[in-house]
Amino acid sequence: MSSSQKLRYAYFPGCVAQGACRELYQSTAILTQTLGIELVELKKASCCGSGTFKEDSQLLEDTVNARNIALAEELNLPLLTHCSTCQGVIGRVDERLKDFQQNDPASLEQINHLLAKESCSPYTGTTEVKHLLWALVADYGLEEIQRRVTRKLSGLKCAAFYGCYLLRAQTSLPYDDPHQPESMENVFRAIGATPVYYRGRTQCCGWPLSSYATDLSFQMAGNHITEAIDLGADCMVTPCPLCHLNLDSRQPEVEKVIERSLGLPILHLPQLVALALGIEPKKLGLDRHMVSTQPVLQKLGL
Repeated sequence: MSSSQKLRYAYFPGCVAQGACRELYQSTAILTQTLGIELVELKKASCCGSGTFKEDSQLLEDTVNARNIALAEELNLPLLTHCSTCQGVIGRVDERLKDFQQNDPASLEQINHLLAKESCSPYTGTTEVKHLLWALVADYGLEEIQRRVTRKLSGLKCAAFYGCYLLRAQTSLPYDDPHQPESMENVFRAIGATPVYYRGRTQCCGWPLSSYATDLSFQMAGNHITEAIDLGADCMVTPCPLCHLNLDSRQPEVEKVIERSLGLPILHLPQLVALALGIEPKKLGLDRHMVSTQPVLQKLGL
């Protein structure tokens, strides 16, 4: 990004970041303001369904998210989300609807007819759905992020937890390899931190199972956290608030299931980057986590 460019996005914050993970909403706002990125929040947007709408009706998932995308299209801006699950669901719907434009116009006409009945704008396929991670890497640029660093995170070992929705929910992933991603690790390097590679970083966190197979869900989360700890990670960093819930807020319960003490801090991606930009921890909601983030702050001398 050149110094003359101003990045603007139609911002889809999602549900979890405005509720259980309010610190994600908070840290995204501070990070983007610090970087000079403008977010135009889509106040009229609705929940993406987190993959559950299609269990009852694919048409429901398509129509709800066609409306969300159309809100961004009205502004002539890309739709930005900081939730991997939202990215996976809305991005997948966007792919489906763009395919309808070419191969199944009747299905798109049905969706737009339903939107019109609710006085909503039609889906036109003129924008894209982009996660904050992709915006930082592809639009803002790692070199520019590195230039803005005022507090280099030297010595901090970070284990990325991509999860599954961000990488494999969509057919096409132009910004990274869905099986061997490097985007988060490249961000870590740009801000001075050291990446920790481990097998579970691209696997499911277990959240989708938590309501009906709780022990299995916690075993999955425990396996990932244990593996990261054993490889020397000081913290885990995730671009998904649902993953954060299973890995952080439920970590005490995970410990009981796997019968091992863990205590690994789980950071949201914008919290980590904002720390490197000199933002004070309290402003990033780092005191809201279930697992204390103090070990990370102490290692950074904060």
